[in-house]
Amino acid sequence: MTSPSTATPPEAGEVLVLNAGSSSLKVSVHTRSGDCLWRDQRNWSIGAAEDTEAVLDAWLPEALSAWGEGLIRAGHRVVHGGERFTAPVRLDAEVLEGLEGLVPLAPLHNGPALRVMRWLARWKPAIEQWACFDTAFHGTLPAAARTYAVPARWRAEGLRRFGFHGLNHQHVAESVARRRADPKGREELRLISCHLGAGCSLCAIRGGRSIATTMGYTPMEGLVMATRSGSVDPGLLLHQLRRGATVEELAHDLQQESGLLGLSELSPSMKDLRLAATDGHGGAQLAIAVFRHQLLQGIGAMAACLGGVDVVALTGGIGEHDGALKQELEQALAWLGPFELLQVVADEEGVIARHCAAAGA
Repeated sequence: MTSPSTATPPEAGEVLVLNAGSSSLKVSVHTRSGDCLWRDQRNWSIGAAEDTEAVLDAWLPEALSAWGEGLIRAGHRVVHGGERFTAPVRLDAEVLEGLEGLVPLAPLHNGPALRVMRWLARWKPAIEQWACFDTAFHGTLPAAARTYAVPARWRAEGLRRFGFHGLNHQHVAESVARRRADPKGREELRLISCHLGAGCSLCAIRGGRSIATTMGYTPMEGLVMATRSGSVDPGLLLHQLRRGATVEELAHDLQQESGLLGLSELSPSMKDLRLAATDGHGGAQLAIAVFRHQLLQGIGAMAACLGGVDVVALTGGIGEHDGALKQELEQALAWLGPFELLQVVADEEGVIARHCAAAGA
C-alpha cells in the first residue's frame, strides 16, 4: 500500500473508493482513469452503527488528511441493486431509502455499505457520493438465464436471478479483452470468469457481456464459499423448517456456518485448509474436494452456455493465489480443448473509480 504522507501530491478530482463488507472495509484513492494512488483496509466485526463509526472515526480522517479537499467524489461498492439500480447512481435521501429496502437481500454487505455512506456524509458533507452495484453487469442476462421456474405470482414480485461480483467480472472481461489485439477477437471472445474468494461465483461472458452466472437472487446461490453453503436442495431447507428451525437460524447456518468452514469444521480459509489437508486432516480434504467438484460442475455449465471456451480466468483471493487449484484445473479441464487459463488480479475499486468519474463528468 502507499502511505498518504509519501504519495504523489494530489490533484483535485481524485476518487475515494469504499468497499464495505461484513469482515472488512477496503478504502482506496484513485485517479479518474482508475489508477490506484493509495489503499488500506481494516478488519471489523460489525454489530451496530456505533462499531462502524468507532472504526471510521479512529482511522479515515487522519489517513486521508493528505488529500484535503482534493477528494470531491466517492464511490461505494453495493452488492445488491435489485431491479431498480442497474447503473451507478448518485446518493440522495430517496436513493438511500431504496438501498435500505435491499439490505435483507445481501445483509452481510449492503448494511455495512449504508453505514459507511452515512458516516461519510457526516464527516465530509460536501463530497459527492455514488453507489456502484455488483448486480449491474448482469443486466445483460437473457430471460432464460435470469428466470426461475417458480409460480408466476413469485416472478411478478421480482424474484429472479440477479448475479453478483459484477464489478470484478467486468474488470476481468476488460482485462482479458485488452490482451487481444484483434477487435473482432474481442467481440467473439468466450470467457469464463471465476471469482473465487470468501464469496465465489462464475460468469459466462461473450463479447464482454454476461450471459450466465452462478449466483442468483441473493449471493448465497452457486458455488461453495468460505462460510456460505452455495446451492442446496430447497427440500433440505423445508426439512429443517419442519423440524423447528427458525428462519433466522437457517440464515445464520447457511451464511456463517457452512461452506469451507462447515465442511472442514476447521477454517474458512483455503490457505489453512491446504496446509491441514497435507497433514492428513480429513475435514480439510473433504472441503477442498467438494469445493473443486462444485467448481468443475459450474465451469462445465458455463462452457455449455458459451458453446465452447477461449479463456478461463481465475480471480479473487483463492483464484489469484492458489497455485494448486490452477494446476488441478489445467488437468481436469483438458477435455474442453484448447483454451487459455489465466490468473487476473481483482480490481473492483478501479472499476468503481472509473464508473464514478464517468458518471459525474
